Amino acid sequence: MHKSTISRKIFVFGNALLLTIITLLGIIPFIHLAAISLSSNTAAMAGEVSLWPVGFNLDAYRYLGQKVEFFRSLGVSVERVVLGTAINMLLVFITAYPLSKSNDQFKFRTPYVWFFAVTMFFSGGLIPSYIIVKNTGLIDSIWALILPGALSVWNMVLMLNFFRGIPRELDEAATIDGAGQWRVLWRIYLPVSLPSIATIGLFTIVGHWNAWFDGILYLNSPAKYPLQTYLSTLIMAINSQMTSISIEQLKAMENLSEKTLRTAQIFMGALPIMVVYPFLQKYFVKGMTVGSVKE
Repeated sequence: MHKSTISRKIFVFGNALLLTIITLLGIIPFIHLAAISLSSNTAAMAGEVSLWPVGFNLDAYRYLGQKVEFFRSLGVSVERVVLGTAINMLLVFITAYPLSKSNDQFKFRTPYVWFFAVTMFFSGGLIPSYIIVKNTGLIDSIWALILPGALSVWNMVLMLNFFRGIPRELDEAATIDGAGQWRVLWRIYLPVSLPSIATIGLFTIVGHWNAWFDGILYLNSPAKYPLQTYLSTLIMAINSQMTSISIEQLKAMENLSEKTLRTAQIFMGALPIMVVYPFLQKYFVKGMTVGSVKE
């Protein structure tokens, strides 16, 4: 119990004020984006929108939502997030677990650690990566978006450090009871590593959801684009079609501009992560603090 002194009250008030300001700095930009996307073309282009829509309309969202391509790309993104996260997490688990052992338990641990560490600082580059994907027959498939980055070494290091913080006695007790390495991993290490798993899972989900360039690079068919790739090409498609747009389409887009459409796509792209993050926040914070203090 802390004594309620004047200095203590000032500290609590200042801390609450600072955290409130930081929170508002993170939330206000998204509110501003939503307000612009829900405003009329004239108000958005004139810069009259702040935190509340001016000339409220849903034309930007109607334009995005009325197309079959939009929902198809949304399905591709969901498929990518589910498959990619599952594969990424599995590879992180089975890689971090042996590398978390000491040198007397895993004789060649150090060379393997250096092997993975080098990949964090050096890469083959864009052209070699494309050649590998092309020669393995992954071009124009969902696997071209998942397998090239199937193992994130950074996430593996976070999980490795968390595993190294687990008391060795748990491992030894399970081994004495006859448990194999697979059983120790799935029945002991993973259940006590929920904070780290939530942290790495959030990183992986955000990475797959926000990725757009690899879709343009590896996919030849626009029908297979994930949502972020589809949205990034939408503005260019609108601009190129303006010369041949019909009168009916022009009337439907009279309150729609590049600015409102761009803010709508940014807001929709960030919304799923904003919905997921609050449920993982407590694990995320704990995972970052615990997993970052070990070597």
